[in-house]
Amino acid sequence: MAESPFAWIDEQARARRRAGLVRTLRPRPADTPLLDLASNDYLGLARHPEITEAAARAARVWGGGATGSRLVTGSTELHAELERELAEFCGFESALVFSSGYAANLAAVTALAPHGSLIVSDAGNHASLIDGCRLARGATQVVAHADPEAVRKALGTHSGPAVVVSDTVFSVDGDAAPLTGLAGVCRESGAGLVVDDAHGLGVLGEGGRGAPHAAGLAGAADVVATVTLSKSFGSQGGAVLGPARVIEHLVNAARTFIFDTGLAPAAAGAALAALRLLRREPERAARARAVATELHTRLTAEGLEAVRPDAAVVSVRAPSPEQAVRWAADCREAGLAVGCFRPPSVPDGISRLRLTARADLTGGQIDRAVRVISEARR
Repeated sequence: MAESPFAWIDEQARARRRAGLVRTLRPRPADTPLLDLASNDYLGLARHPEITEAAARAARVWGGGATGSRLVTGSTELHAELERELAEFCGFESALVFSSGYAANLAAVTALAPHGSLIVSDAGNHASLIDGCRLARGATQVVAHADPEAVRKALGTHSGPAVVVSDTVFSVDGDAAPLTGLAGVCRESGAGLVVDDAHGLGVLGEGGRGAPHAAGLAGAADVVATVTLSKSFGSQGGAVLGPARVIEHLVNAARTFIFDTGLAPAAAGAALAALRLLRREPERAARARAVATELHTRLTAEGLEAVRPDAAVVSVRAPSPEQAVRWAADCREAGLAVGCFRPPSVPDGISRLRLTARADLTGGQIDRAVRVISEARR
């Protein structure tokens, strides 16, 4: 029998094992005893009874799925309601909901970077933005992390249409992009600014309105933001926010909108309920930031190398991929779930524990988390 055409996979698997980079799925039960500092449920809404009931109600009214693409049967009145309220809350003229934040980023980058354009991309950007750059017809230039001057130099080499692409809060270390500086550089050369606010929405800005709102950029004619509904809003899906002309263009040109099934009604209903709850309880955003600061302060006091957070992500560096895996596993054995980031997920090659500073964490839970992480490291 001829060798399998996929035999090359075995060598890649061996290389991953040698490097300590094997990833495995670990299905979690519905009722877990673990204290969760691994998810992106920043506001603690994924299991909030108001959110879960809204999801169930939407499923009962609209069905289990969207039934088609948004341009066929996948747009419901619920989707339109979510888009109106999301745009208004974040301070943008218009919004368009997608089945995921990943799909929203692919849409924004590919549709706004046609042939002959330049994309200037931060070296620390999320994989979805990187993939958008790869799929776009424009040319991409990757620049140093969080460096407006590097962006200025890149834009100075191009005379046609251009967009600058960046996360607002970077998912690995939780540091924030210099949005005001980036916007100023873009305006000097007439470039557009596309920012992914996945980790800013619900945490930064007045009442959690997001990083563009906090920077005074929301609603600007040259700024487009993408968000996810699966983090602070505890649901699923994503959206692009921006000028009405941009949103109309995406409806007609974005392949991940045109050819993808619409967001399930249950997810849309849950996200809308989360948005309305955050309007009523804006203090959740400040609480998430306060928990992040406390975790950083106390872990640093224990001698750990924790990166100062700008939002709700707290990153604690590990000596190696193997030790990061062992550290996270020991935390789990002690009843604490933490994220474990290793290459190729980290652009600088440094492995980390990644902690989520949830707004609903109690003082006792913070004490427990710090104790477990410190003891597991030793």
